[in-house]
Amino acid sequence: MKKILTLAVLFILFGFFTANAQQMIQSGKFSVNGDTPGYTLDKNTGDRSLTIEVTFLTPFETKPEIVLSIIGFDSDKTENLRYSIEAKSISRDGFTIKINTWGASKIYGLTGNWLAHTK
Repeated sequence: MKKILTLAVLFILFGFFTANAQQMIQSGKFSVNGDTPGYTLDKNTGDRSLTIEVTFLTPFETKPEIVLSIIGFDSDKTENLRYSIEAKSISRDGFTIKINTWGASKIYGLTGNWLAHTK
């Protein structure tokens, strides 16, 4: 009887911690080009950047981790391609995607995905 009671308590505790430790995931796409307001990644030379604000449909309970990926790119192939992309200002409600280029690189358009998840 004691073993059954101990086992029942362990199952209840396991269920409680599993339910409270569920992972939350949200994802989306982003796309920028010359039609995007403030777009300068295809102009001039030197450091240029663009930011995109992302707001989650449902706020996370804790600050999520962000994964960014590029799925499409249009650039001037006569110059070296230089770019960086990073998630900034991450909160439970959203984050900012920052795209940078420098030198003589010209980026005419960029498309990607984002994924936000909790552990």
